[in-house]
Amino acid sequence: MAVQQPPIPAFGVTGGIGSGKSAVCTILKRMEVPVLSADLIARDLSVADSVVRRKIIALLGPSAYRSDGSYDRPFVAERVFSDSTIQHKLESIVHPAVERALFERLASLKAAGRAFAAVEAALVFEAGMDRWLRAVVVVEAPEQLRIERVMTRDGVDAASVRRRMRAQLSAAEIRKRADIVIENDGSPAELEPRVHFALTILRTLMKKG
Repeated sequence: MAVQQPPIPAFGVTGGIGSGKSAVCTILKRMEVPVLSADLIARDLSVADSVVRRKIIALLGPSAYRSDGSYDRPFVAERVFSDSTIQHKLESIVHPAVERALFERLASLKAAGRAFAAVEAALVFEAGMDRWLRAVVVVEAPEQLRIERVMTRDGVDAASVRRRMRAQLSAAEIRKRADIVIENDGSPAELEPRVHFALTILRTLMKKG
């Protein structure tokens, strides 16, 4: 079966937790590249899409949502990162809905005259997005640096971060599947020219038929 192609070419930006995907995408935005966040779309759909919400409750129970109706991400994360079966079931609910929403937004970007876009996603390969992405950029950083970043960002301990890391593909596996690797092991000033260089290559890839 032929893979459905997006309305405009897109490349993915992914990497393990704490690698710095968002930092790379912030630079891309400054360079006027439209960036769609699959993770933010998933978060929105978990609340706004009644079908997705109903399926999540059937899988995880009503505790997946707080009394005000918001998605209880810490509760869900704890369930997901401690049980791979639940993780895969949740992904099978969310990923198809996210892909549909991404295609709708890519269609809007096409209507606005944009030639290509970036898709930021933690689970590019797990969600099968690499089927239709023109290229995948993987952001890398040393494991200890990633742990320290997430501890500072989320206020969690190292054991919690490592548990979340184990729920993702290994750094070696992600690198093996990458088209472009950006090392984010230094300062923001060091990262910026690396992103600029990667985008030079990506612009060429986006123009290919």
